[in-house]
Amino acid sequence: MNRCILVVDDDKKIVDLVTLYLKRDGYTVLQAYDGQEALEVARRKRPDLVVLDLMLPELAGTDVCKLLRTESRVPIIMLTARATDEDKLRGLDLGADDYLTKPFNPRELVARVRAVLRRVYPAETPGDDLRYGSLVISFLRHEVTVAGKPANLTPTEFRLLEALVREPGRAFSRSELLDRAFGYDYEGVERTVDVHIMNLRRKIEPGGGEWRFITTVPGLGYRFESRNVA
Repeated sequence: MNRCILVVDDDKKIVDLVTLYLKRDGYTVLQAYDGQEALEVARRKRPDLVVLDLMLPELAGTDVCKLLRTESRVPIIMLTARATDEDKLRGLDLGADDYLTKPFNPRELVARVRAVLRRVYPAETPGDDLRYGSLVISFLRHEVTVAGKPANLTPTEFRLLEALVREPGRAFSRSELLDRAFGYDYEGVERTVDVHIMNLRRKIEPGGGEWRFITTVPGLGYRFESRNVA
C-alpha cells in the first residue's frame, strides 16, 4: 500500500528535501508550512503519518500535535532544533511517536518513518515459505534454498532479498537498498549494493548470465520479478 506522509515545516528547503527522500522511498507526500495549514491538510487528506516541526507560525507544533491527538491516532514524528531531554520528553508526552533533532540525516528520517509505520500499520507478513519456482525463501527459519539445496546467503544478502521479494515488481534505488541492508547510518558508497546483488544473483539465479529473479533498473537500482517464474 502506498502510504501518504504529511510534512510540516516553515522552512521550504527542509520540506522539499524531506519530500524528495520520502518520494524516493515510494511514499505520497503532502506539504504544509504553518500549524493552521497542517491541521487543515490533516483533516482533509487523512495522511498515514505526520512529520511535524515543533516551531511553526500561526499555530505551534506542540498545539498541532495535541489537537491531532484528540482527533485521530495518526502517528507523528516531531522535528526540532531543541535537543534537551526535557524537550524530547515533552514532545513524546504530547503524543508524538518519535522525535528527531535538527540537523538530521534525511535517510535517518525515512528509516524512522518506515519503523513507525511498521509499528502502527503492521503489514501482512509472508508465511513461513515463499516459493518462486525452485527458489524457496523461509522468513521464520531465515534461510533460502534453490532446488532443495541451501543457498547459504550472508545476513546482508538475506536482508536485500527480503526487501525485494516483499514488494515484487517495485523498483528500488540503491540508496533504499542500502538503508534496508545496512541501516540509515551506514556511510558506505551506493555501489556497494551492486557487489552484494551480484553475489546474491550467483546464489539464487539459474545461471548462464540470465537474471530471472533480480533484474536491473537502468539508472536506478533493482527489482524482483516474480512474474518471470514459470
